[in-house]
Amino acid sequence: MSAPPTMRVCALYPDLMNIYADRGNLLVLERRCAWRGIDFAPSASSLGEELDGDAHDLYYLGGGQDRDQRLCAEDLLALKSEALHRAAQRGAIVLGVCGGYQLLGSSYEIGPGDALAGVGLVDVSTVRGAGPRLIGNVAIEVQLEEPGHTEVLAGFENHAGRTYLGRGAHALGRVIAGHGNDGHSGFEGARQGNVIGTYLHGPLLPKNVWFADWLIATALGVPRSELSRLDDGLEREAHGSALHAART
Repeated sequence: MSAPPTMRVCALYPDLMNIYADRGNLLVLERRCAWRGIDFAPSASSLGEELDGDAHDLYYLGGGQDRDQRLCAEDLLALKSEALHRAAQRGAIVLGVCGGYQLLGSSYEIGPGDALAGVGLVDVSTVRGAGPRLIGNVAIEVQLEEPGHTEVLAGFENHAGRTYLGRGAHALGRVIAGHGNDGHSGFEGARQGNVIGTYLHGPLLPKNVWFADWLIATALGVPRSELSRLDDGLEREAHGSALHAART
């Protein structure tokens, strides 16, 4: 009898980058693995700690306050950048939400002469906008699998940064409702290989369990269709409510 598969997940700075309950994303992954008999091996790497780029299937970086984001940016460059690049090169998932998304890019210009350097895993750059913060419920249409098959992510955004895609990155999705990356391009998030960034909080995965399943399947190297089906009645209601809020 073969051993059950194991999903190995590393949370970066879970004590600092956890605004809007972003840590709840990890709980969703753990529960949906457990319900399917998939072992879940969590770990963490915070300030001053080295990171193993070969030890995990998914690396997760949530959002945080400006002060905490600055601390994490410095630590990422000093101790974790090389490992994250190695992880991305071998096909591991790297998922960043809001501040984590910004730090996966090349830079975040907070003000004149004040910029945080990112790790450059995804070809985006961010500048602090002169206008109001981009706040509210948001929904985006995404295509992660076969061409022509789109699905919807719904959540909540609250960011002063305007993020712009470079040539190496593709938008994660097309904005149906809300602001997205910069409030005018119609794009939200970014994807470059298995590196994914998004501004969707709320947290993201409880409202979008299909995306949680995509992450699990991709991390395990199997099609999403091979995951056993779960009774997602409540989860579908949560998604519907988030989508309704974004459209009204």
